[in-house]
Amino acid sequence: MRSNIFFGRVALGVYLIIFFGYLLGPLLVMGLTAFNSAAFPSITPWQCYTYEWFGVLFQDDRILNGIKNSFIVGIGTVILSVSIGLAASLVLTQIWPRWRSTYYTIIIAPILIPGVVLGISTLVFWRRVSEVFGGNAEFLNNGLFLTIIGQSTFIASYCMLVFVARLQRFDPGLTEAALDLGATHTQAFRKILLPFMRPAIASAAVLAFLASFENYNTTTFTFGSYPTLTIELSQMVRYGINPSISALAVIIVVLTVFAALSAEVYRRRSKIKSGELKPRKGLPAWMVGNVATILLVLLSFTVISMAYTAQAYSPAECKAEYREARRLENQAKIEALRAAREAARQNQAPVESGPQAPASQGAGAGAFGNVFAPGNLEGKTGQDEGEVDTAPPPASPFGNVFTPNNLEDSSGTKGN
Repeated sequence: MRSNIFFGRVALGVYLIIFFGYLLGPLLVMGLTAFNSAAFPSITPWQCYTYEWFGVLFQDDRILNGIKNSFIVGIGTVILSVSIGLAASLVLTQIWPRWRSTYYTIIIAPILIPGVVLGISTLVFWRRVSEVFGGNAEFLNNGLFLTIIGQSTFIASYCMLVFVARLQRFDPGLTEAALDLGATHTQAFRKILLPFMRPAIASAAVLAFLASFENYNTTTFTFGSYPTLTIELSQMVRYGINPSISALAVIIVVLTVFAALSAEVYRRRSKIKSGELKPRKGLPAWMVGNVATILLVLLSFTVISMAYTAQAYSPAECKAEYREARRLENQAKIEALRAAREAARQNQAPVESGPQAPASQGAGAGAFGNVFAPGNLEGKTGQDEGEVDTAPPPASPFGNVFTPNNLEDSSGTKGN
């Protein structure tokens, strides 16, 4: 029994290692390439530890402009998607039960449509609308407007699913009681339903922003003159990238982990204040017995230490040593190649100075035989070009059809 439990634990541990390695392995590799001085993102061969690619990132105007546009589009998409999703979820709870399945299918349909189709349809539709208004609706062709509209068409469906899951736990009797006590529908929504939906609104907003920030399929048709970060990265990959992309990935991962740990610390601290959770004894009050707090402190300390080290650390000496080592290595390879060629040349020398070819082959014998020999044009009898060949001509396969006297009749007279 104990052996089975031990084997199960070992198998579970191996599975978790493989699972998280599959998920986090590429991120770890990309994070390491941001600190390698190689010009192309790579771990091997490792050259020098450096922070220079972070500086290259902050000096890249295209990346910075893409990040700015992504934030603008993300904020607009959050506002529009959360509003549409919340309204759709409320209608779903109020609609006639017989039509709920049909309404739900219509609202979920944009998730099933490919992003390319959504992008093209958004571009075509709003351009036709702008043509209707003539030159008075140029904002309808603006890349930011089209991108926000195009992304919100399917992100609003995700938000609606989050709100529906939250509304399933809501008691409609609370709203009805407020209405019976004289409250208006607006007051009941603002003071009863909205506070209950606040956690779902926060979750839907985060989901909408992340979905907008990483979207590419829809944005590639609608961005116009406002390329987002994903568009800029895809264009840079076509012409070659450098490890500044890895530095950007490190920053995004660190910010994401920092936000997740901060949210967990706030959630645990709220439970402790409300009495739902008790802190562990023997730990400082600011740690509140939470592992996430410790990880958050360690992450903050690591980031601050790296930022301080980057100001004083210079990889110039390491790069000089690496270049010298590479020069010596290349020189050794060149010398080895020359030595191999010289040895091959010496091995071929005795063969070239060996005995002459047999005399029967003739002076003109070569790779093509005696084709180019001086006497190859002489006939079989050995006469030269000036001699008259008295040998009878070879018989023609057509007989005497083309002979001069073939038109004479049998009596020897020519035909008239």
